[in-house]
Amino acid sequence: MAKVYDALRKAEEERGRQAGMSPSIAGAPSTTDLVAGSRRAASAHKQPFWERWLRAMRRRSEDPNAVNKRRIAQLMPGSFVAEQFRTLRARLDSLAAQRPIRSLAITSAIQGEGKTTAAVNLALVNSMNLERRVLLVDCDLRYPKVHAALGLRPETGLAEVLVGDASVDKAVCRVEGTSLDVLPVRMKPPNPSELLASARMRNLMEELVGRYDLVILDTPSTLALPDAKTVSELTDGLVMVVRADATPQDDVEAALDVLDRRRVLGLVLNGARVDEGHYGY
Repeated sequence: MAKVYDALRKAEEERGRQAGMSPSIAGAPSTTDLVAGSRRAASAHKQPFWERWLRAMRRRSEDPNAVNKRRIAQLMPGSFVAEQFRTLRARLDSLAAQRPIRSLAITSAIQGEGKTTAAVNLALVNSMNLERRVLLVDCDLRYPKVHAALGLRPETGLAEVLVGDASVDKAVCRVEGTSLDVLPVRMKPPNPSELLASARMRNLMEELVGRYDLVILDTPSTLALPDAKTVSELTDGLVMVVRADATPQDDVEAALDVLDRRRVLGLVLNGARVDEGHYGY
């Protein structure tokens, strides 16, 4: 059996022993689908990791619609894609009924898999719940994208809060036309990994969880930097985004090895081809 199957199976078994709950999430690929997609991406994973990272960065910068795609739940709330994020929200709510999930990290193995898109849209659909206070935190202190995706122009942000130059109240922005709050990134500090691993970050997370019903963190990719693992350990769970027919199997395996498997709630398959005609879009 493929190694990725064993990795996912072990993660599910361990979560089951720890929490006595079902580990699956709607929208997450089956291990069979993941292996099949990984085989189709075989030619990609033969290239060195840094070459794949650069290719993902170029692909992202060349897409003129990337910003709008990242907030489709806001621009097209009745779309098929927005409904898929509502389904993901419902599955996470089901898990939260069995154990507290007040904070959630969204990550991916490598750049360009769609984790920011997932984080932004999941935060948007959660904020549509009238009785739920939701905060989206951009934890990518090197290549922040959340503020651009949501049309924000922050005067200050996460780094300033962590170094003591700004308060949380000053840094948090409200997305126009929604009830979603965002803690963006403005200053790119010279020591991002150290800030995210600091006691101030831990204290900040405790404060934010006390203020909001759900805090969603958009983290850097897992394999390129240590930040995703550091940040995810401050949350109640994490979701990994995998791009269909693109993410190499070896990268998924390596990322799962880096992360604490007990925190992995599931995988979200991004970029899968589906027949949307029956849905009206």
